[in-house]
This record gives sequence, structure tokens and C-alpha cells, in this order.
Amino acid sequence: MNAPLNDALRRALETVSLDDKYTLERGRIYISGTQALVRLPMLQQERDRAAGLNTAGFISGYRGSPLGALDLALWKAKKHLSGHSIVFQAGLNEDLAATAVWGSQQVNLYPSARFDGVFGMWYGKGPGVDRTIDVFKHANSAGASAHGGVLVLAGDDHAAKSSTLAHQSEHVFKAAGIPVLYPSNVQEYLDYGLHGWAMSRYSGLWVAMKCVTDVVESSASVDVDPHRAEIVLPEDFILPAGGLNIRWPDPPLVQEARLLDYKWYAGLAYVRANKLDRVMLDSPQARFGIMTAGKAYLDVRQALVDLGLDDETCRRIGIRLYKVGCVWPLEAHGARAFAEGLQEILVVEEKRQILEYQLKEELYNYRDDVRPRVYGKFDERDNAGGEWSVPMGNWLLPAHYELSPALIARAIATRLEKFELPSDVRARIEARIAIIDAKEKALAKPRITAERKPWFCSGCPHNTSTNVPEGSRALAGIGCHYMTVWMDRSTNTFSQMGGEGVAWIGQMPFSGDQHVFANLGDGTYYHSGLLAIRASIAARVNITYKLLYNDAVAMTGGQPVDGPLSVPQIAAQVHAEGTSRIVIVTDEPEKYNAAIQLPEGVTVHHRDRLDAIQRELREVKGTSVLIYDQTCATEKRRRRKRGTMPDPARRAFINDAVCEGCGDCSVKSNCLSVEPLETALGTKRKINQSSCNKDFSCVGGFCPSFVTAEGAQVRKPESRGVSMDSLPLLPHPELPGIQRAYGVLVTGVGGTGVVTIGGLLGMAAHIEGKGVTVLDMAGLAQKGGAVLSHVQIGERPDTIHATRIAMGEADLVIGCDAIVSASDEVLSKVQFGQTRAIVNSAQTPTADFIKNPNWRFPGSSAEADIRAAVGDACAFEDASALAVRLLGDAIYTNPLVLGFAWQKGWIPLTYDALVRAIELNGVSVDKNKAAFEWGRHLAHDREAVLKLAGEAPGAKADVIALPATLDTLIARRVDLLTAYQNAAYAAGFRTVVERVRAAEAAVVGAGQPLALTEAVARNLSKLMAYKDEYEVGPEQSAKAYRTRRSS
Repeated sequence: MNAPLNDALRRALETVSLDDKYTLERGRIYISGTQALVRLPMLQQERDRAAGLNTAGFISGYRGSPLGALDLALWKAKKHLSGHSIVFQAGLNEDLAATAVWGSQQVNLYPSARFDGVFGMWYGKGPGVDRTIDVFKHANSAGASAHGGVLVLAGDDHAAKSSTLAHQSEHVFKAAGIPVLYPSNVQEYLDYGLHGWAMSRYSGLWVAMKCVTDVVESSASVDVDPHRAEIVLPEDFILPAGGLNIRWPDPPLVQEARLLDYKWYAGLAYVRANKLDRVMLDSPQARFGIMTAGKAYLDVRQALVDLGLDDETCRRIGIRLYKVGCVWPLEAHGARAFAEGLQEILVVEEKRQILEYQLKEELYNYRDDVRPRVYGKFDERDNAGGEWSVPMGNWLLPAHYELSPALIARAIATRLEKFELPSDVRARIEARIAIIDAKEKALAKPRITAERKPWFCSGCPHNTSTNVPEGSRALAGIGCHYMTVWMDRSTNTFSQMGGEGVAWIGQMPFSGDQHVFANLGDGTYYHSGLLAIRASIAARVNITYKLLYNDAVAMTGGQPVDGPLSVPQIAAQVHAEGTSRIVIVTDEPEKYNAAIQLPEGVTVHHRDRLDAIQRELREVKGTSVLIYDQTCATEKRRRRKRGTMPDPARRAFINDAVCEGCGDCSVKSNCLSVEPLETALGTKRKINQSSCNKDFSCVGGFCPSFVTAEGAQVRKPESRGVSMDSLPLLPHPELPGIQRAYGVLVTGVGGTGVVTIGGLLGMAAHIEGKGVTVLDMAGLAQKGGAVLSHVQIGERPDTIHATRIAMGEADLVIGCDAIVSASDEVLSKVQFGQTRAIVNSAQTPTADFIKNPNWRFPGSSAEADIRAAVGDACAFEDASALAVRLLGDAIYTNPLVLGFAWQKGWIPLTYDALVRAIELNGVSVDKNKAAFEWGRHLAHDREAVLKLAGEAPGAKADVIALPATLDTLIARRVDLLTAYQNAAYAAGFRTVVERVRAAEAAVVGAGQPLALTEAVARNLSKLMAYKDEYEVGPEQSAKAYRTRRSS
């Protein structure tokens, strides 16, 4: 049973608010990495105000994963930012945004300045850092203002989860002379960010802060206080006359001398004075040191735990751990002090070396008594003298992909083997490595698996617009449409953002092909893509740019394009550039009436004519432009929910009695809302009305099974009429204790609310005052891709290390999808006998079903894999079907599964905190709370819930009566053909099948399965019951179908 609520929890339940993250002046708040970057400038302005400074803030940049949602968060927080004199202006692109931030530092060069200073913030993903280096070098040389300062946020996607390249920004910033801070968690976003501005003001440098996916996309309960970071100005550094800040006039060589002689060293003095690099763990007899930073620091802490090395054991065997806050330049005094007395140092950092090189540099000519061996990416194998003397691929800590606690644990164990260790410690390390080996070996076994590839959303314009005519090919670009490279779309290779199609300039003179298409998103067009079109025109190549106008930057959250941009404006612009021909293709050609001014020669066509139009354009000499105008499907859904876009009262259905399961509707639409429907007559098709975005391209195949209902709406959930009144009040379960970080892994499909469940658990833990981190790993999921939320709950924040659940450390899997739950990534986190699991067994198809009409959901193999990995403490329920039957919509699946897990006693959070979290979420609160309660009842009395669900309207339609024997199958098909024509016709069918049966039985032997006979029975009956117009009409008007559709 739950313990009575204590006073602190009762107060938290009454006072907690979602606005706390921006309004609570001091205390603990639950906040995501992205939101922390929004709160950060507010804290800076509050510090300045307390110090008597009248400052303002300016933020600009360009979105991109993992900082893809920062601009949305800034817009949503506009009233809070405005109250702190902070202006957010989204950039047209990264380098122009950086130039604008540079301008914010120049305000006080003029007497008209209205503030004492303006602190600036720039943001962008790794490739944006690359393209902005020219601005960075100029602006960093010029400097920051004394009461302003600049913080540069670099979003690094180390694993290329949502990028065309894995990225690491430190080396670029080093080239620009910009110091790099590397926070390891959300709390340090606030702390290091304030230090970054203070360091920038003191040294005159721009200061970067590296933001990796594992922190940006995580949430945590953190301390907020503008004065939490104790800023200390250096006393061991003498500033030159005139200081180090921006000034005018300022000749280039004077800037260079100031940068090289003073500014970097002033920055290092700040790092030293504020102990941004520090020893986190020490030993009186330290002999083995580990230097690390950022995400890798938390991975190292987790790796030590995984090896059974707690802090006391580390001290006993002589381990010293050094956490670097500023990874470039490395502060030498602290690094050398760390190295003193050590025999060996292991440098643990992700991607290419930055710390390792600097540490070796600082120790090379240092004291003779400080000569530890330094290893990192490589060790002493093969007598390696350095990076380039090592055979290819002979890594100790690989520079590619990401590091994990398991990989780091192996490296630490390998190095500790060289030392004398107590026998109990050595045995413990060997046992833990054996567990890691066993887990990896188990995952390496061959098994039937399926993958949830990222895919276009249901009704996405790209489903149609990215098709090319037979015999043509296309070049990909940056945006959601990049996913065409793994679809059957004759789209190969891609470019950087803004380079779309330009590769053809270097290909055409040497290719037998005379024309290509190039996909170009409207956001990219406005960012820099127009220059690509201009370059193609100048080069006189034959190319058609398909400018995909979707009215939103869908890939990163549905932001508006940065600036005024309409189809007529685009047409006029590319017309003025000198394109050969311009065509507009749209799903709403009627909106281009006489009142719309288009350039001369521009024609407008319905999207049904896309293939024909493209065939014409590929014959046009020079550069042509096809503007495909259709609003992003997800943005349509958002606007319809807000009431800002009409929601057509029209629905498409498939009559399974007419459907032959050919899959042409999937081919025509490329849509995930066309799903398999298992029937006694085989796999047919159905439209998932919950996810359908009413694009209706599936109807384009002219299949007679389709029924379009005008004026139709999906029946409202309230009319389902299923009540919990007959069920008893439930007892509260005994909740699990938390001896260490309690790991909950939430798995599912993009767009179905997986991230919401992680958020509910995180908020509930925050309300209870527990330590918590939640990492949402969606990557390029969109609709249809795999999504995971790593939730870790501790009695205190310091019990949680890495944001991802370590190998074998998951205590619970909330599996909202069986395929994702059976993936290697998930199974690597579970431990037999420790992990519990509740898995939704609903058979949601993957994108493979679009290409393969005979695809089958691997439900039995997924369940077998999960049971083999977890053991008996797992349950499988078709939660999606129950959500539809009980609540009217599959969107309530996940809270139902959450309720099941809680009632089983698998979640260490109180009922009141979870329910309050659902209320705070503010979306369909009553329905989500009801779903949670239904899940509880399902866990407590499964049969009672299934009985009620079976009595729900429409429930009987889901029951499939499959033939149990071959004889039953034949008999049913005989009945079918008799009804189709007559008994003689059916007898002919039986005669053929019996002849096949006799022949097959003679070959395989009596009592053996007759697979050939079964196949003949199924397919011959299908052939003989061919549905022409004389059969389709009665089927569509049949009372049974009309009744089923109306339910």
C-alpha cells in the first residue's frame, strides 16, 4: 500500500505548475535540456539586475537536431523572455544569425545604446557551426562587450540519429579560437551557461557550449537560482590597459595580437579561478587516472558502477577521476596537478581526440617526475607511438559512433589488468565483464527481427511529391524528404543544406543521363537553396528542382518558414532568376484563381497530373522548377485541432468483402495508415481512422473496395458507453524500493505518445522530490519510426549517472510496441529475472508493409525474444484494441499500459503524483486518467475488463474466425463459391482441390501437413470468386457492411 502523503509531497501536489520552469525564482524545477536553454538567459538578466546592471538579451540561430525545437520553446516562452528584456529573432540561416549576434555586442560602441550591455546567444547544429566559422573568427577576434558577452550553443549529433553526418564541433571552435564548455547534464546547462557569459565578458572571447543529444533531449529535476553559479574573477591574471572587450576602431593585426597574447589566457584564468575543471574522485595512493568531460563523464561514472567499483573501492585501488568543464583550451595548471603521482592516465572522450592531444602537450616538457603513460583512443598495442602509427581500426576507445558505459567499462578493465589489484576487486571486475560478454553474445544469435524505419507521416505531401517518372532519377536534400533515399523512389545521394542539385553540375558533362530532378524543401530554399538554383541556371544544366512547399518546417516541429514566403513569391523569384519553365502542382488548384498574380508562363495543375508534368519537364532544356504546393500533414492535423484549418467531413473506408489484399492502395499512397486486416479469407486492408490525415491519395488506385463517406466523422468516444462502475475499487500495490537508479524503458512508435509517458513519469518523480532523468530518443522517427524514453528515478539526483539506461540495468519495460520492444537496443538493457515488462501486442505494421503486401507482423517471434530475455515477469496485452473498445481511440493506449504497470507494483511512484502529472499535462485529462484506471483494472482482474471490452459496440467485428483444419477451410470455400454462383460451380472447386490433396498425400505421406493443398484451396477459391462490377455492387450495399461501417 502507499504510505500516507507527507507534508512536502502534499505541498508539491498543490503548488507544482508547468510554468515553474520559467517562473520559480529559486528551488527545484522539472525541465528539459531545451527548456533549460530558454531559462538560462532569464537567469543571466536576473543576475545582472541584482548587480545593478541594466542589460538585455539577444538570441538568434537556426534550428537543427538536437537543437531542432529550441526556437519553438523560445517562441512559447515569449512573455517570460520579454519580461527580462530578451529579444528572440530566428535567423534566416546560421551565419547570418551569428552576424546578428555579433551586432548585439556592438550596441555599446554607440552613444545611442539604451542598455549597459546586451548578452547574446547563438544556436545551431553541427553543420551550422561549420558554415558559420567565418563569422565566428571575425566576431571572436573583435570580441564581446564588457556587460554583454556571447554564448554559442553547438548542437552535436554524435551518432547521426537525425543528421546526414555525425558531428563534433570542438575542432571547428578551436580553429576559430573559441573556448568550448561541455556540460554533462541539464543542471550544468544552467551553471555552465552563466559561467560562459561571465567568461566571455571577462576575456572578450565568444564562448561555446557543446550540446549533445543525450542532454538536450533529456529532462531532469534541477536546482534553479540565478546565484547558484558563484562567479569568481581571476586574481592571477593582469588585464592589459583598455581591457579585452570589443572596441572601435580596431585594426585586424591588433585584434590578432590581443587574441593570441591575452584573451585565451584570460579565459584560462577564468576556468582556473572557477574550478570548471576539477577532481571528482581521488585516492591517497592514486596511480590510475581518468580524464573525461561532458556526456562521457556520466558514462564513466556508470561504467565504474557496472564494474562494481563504488567510490570507496576506487579510492582503495588508487583511481583519480578528473572532469574537464572547458575542453578547449585545456587549463594546464589543473591538468598537471591531476597527473602528479599517477602511473597511467586514460582519456575518455567521444569522437576525435581533443583532450588527449592537449594533455600530452602539457605533460611533454613538464617535470621529470610527472611522466604517466597517457592512453585514450589507442593503447600500447603494436608498439604504437601515436594515432597514425596504429593499424587501422585498432581502437581502445573508438572515435566513431558513440561511447557507451559498457564499452568504457571494457577499456577501464583492460587498463586495470596492468595493475596489482586486491583479489576480490579483480574477481568482481572479471564477473561484471563476463555479464557484458554474455549479453552481447546473446544478442548476436540469429533471430527473426523487424525494424521500424522512419517514414513519412500519414498523408504527407512527400508521399506523392517525391515520386519521379520511370527512367528518371532524383537527388535528395535536407528535410523530411531525405527519407526517400531508403524508399523505392530512384533517389540516390544527397548534399549539404543549400547544395541541393548542384552535384549535377559536376556530373552532367561526364554522364550519359541528360536530366535529373532535385528535391528542395521550402525551408531550405529560404535558408540558402535559392543559390543552388541560381548556380544551376548559371551552369546551364538540365535539371528540374522540385520545390516542396509544405508551409511549415515539419522536420523539427512545424515551425513557420523564417520570413514571408508564398508560392507566388517563389514563382516570381525563380522566374526573375531566369528559369526555363515554372509549374505549380497542388492538391487545391482552385485556390490559384484570377486574383492570384503569377509570373507569365506559370501553369497550375492538380497533383493527379504530377507524373505527366514531370515527363514534360525532363525534356525541357536548362533549369526548370516544379513547385509542389501541399501543406504538411502533421501541420494540418495541428491546425485542425486548433480550429485554424477546416477539417473536411469526409472519410475513406475499405470494404474488406471487396478488397483482395493486392496492396495497390499502399503503393499509390505510400501511407502508413493503410494497415493489414486479417480475415478468414486472408489479409485485406483497412484505414486506420485515428492516424489518417485525410490525404485520400490511397483512393487514387480506383479500387472498388474503397468507400468515401461524405459528411462522415469517426464516432465520438463518449458514445462507446463502457463504464467502470461495475468494477470494484482497487487496492494500491506495494511500490518497489529504490536502492540505486530505477530504470524504466518506454518503447513505441513515433507519433503515438511514447515521449508523453516518459514525461509523466519524470514529472511525477519531480513532484515527489526524487532525482530523475528522462531521455527521449526519437531521432528521425517521425511517424512509424522507433522511439525510446529512458527514465531513471533515484532517491537523490547523485544516484543517477548516464542518462541512458545501462546494459542490463532496466527494471521495467513499458512496451507500447512489440517490434521496438524486441529490438537489440531494448533487449540489451534488460536482465533476466530482474526486468519486468508489459508489452502492447497490437500488430501495428512497419513501413515494410507498404512495399511487401505479404508482410506479416512478427508477433510470435517478438514475444518469444522478450520472454527469453526477461523471464516470466512479463505480460502481453492488445492494449490498442482495448483502448479503442473502451475509450474510442488508440491514442489512449499508452496511459492504459502505464496504469497496468503501476498496478502491478512495477513503478516506484505514488498514485497521487502520477495522476497529478496527467492533470498537469493538460491534454484530454479525463480520458487519459480513465485510460490509466482501465490499465489498473486490467492488471488486477483481466477477465472482467476483457468481458466489458467484448461487450463494447463494434468489439465483435474484431474477432477473426480462422479455419482450424484443412477440411474446414475447404468446406467454407465451397459455401463461399456456392453463394457466389451455384453448387455446381463450387463442386468444380472441390474436385480440383481433392485431386491436389490426393497427389500431395501420396508424396508427403499420410498424416503430414498438406501445405500445397491449403495454398490451392485458398488461392483457387479467390480466383473463382473474382469480383466484377456485378459482385462489387451487392457487396457495397450489403446490410452487414453498412451496419459495420456505421458502428
